[in-house]
Amino acid sequence: MNLILFGPPAAGKGTQAKRLVATRGMVHLSTGDMLRAEIASGSALGKRVAGIIERGELVSDAIVIELIEARLPEAEAAGGAIFDGFPRTLAQAAALDAMLDHRRRPLDLVIRLKVDDQALLERVAGRFAESGRPDDNPESFKVRLAEYNTQTAPLLPYYRGHKKLTEVDGMGSIEEVASSIDAAIETRRA
Repeated sequence: MNLILFGPPAAGKGTQAKRLVATRGMVHLSTGDMLRAEIASGSALGKRVAGIIERGELVSDAIVIELIEARLPEAEAAGGAIFDGFPRTLAQAAALDAMLDHRRRPLDLVIRLKVDDQALLERVAGRFAESGRPDDNPESFKVRLAEYNTQTAPLLPYYRGHKKLTEVDGMGSIEEVASSIDAAIETRRA
């Protein structure tokens, strides 16, 4: 099964993806994690990406698509992927559809975590105080959240039109959100 966890930064996608990896054996393809790993590697691409993220901007489609495509064989071997932070634009959605269609492994489900922007900002400010992650800087986060809301809004009708979209209340407890996600997966499999 291939699914997308869809929601703004800090909505809990990573937490839920880790749980799905542990319980279902899927591969978590988090663009945020992949980009942080690239930065940590010190590569030329990592240095370029670091500057983009520090300014609160989003990394180009070409870079993100390249990172995702390189990990698809691993996901196929595991029986499916959890896409987290990708796609974020219609162009990325079309690229993902093309990559998965080429591999005859279609996208099965898009789970949107519906959350409150102000609550997210408070969550990120707390996380920044604890970890100091540059992409959790509250000012950079405001830019990322605004870009997310602007760029990804067209994806909702896109996936709704393809009958792939399920919405889950992302403001509940981790367990409540997990239960709703599991129910959505089981409904899709039925």
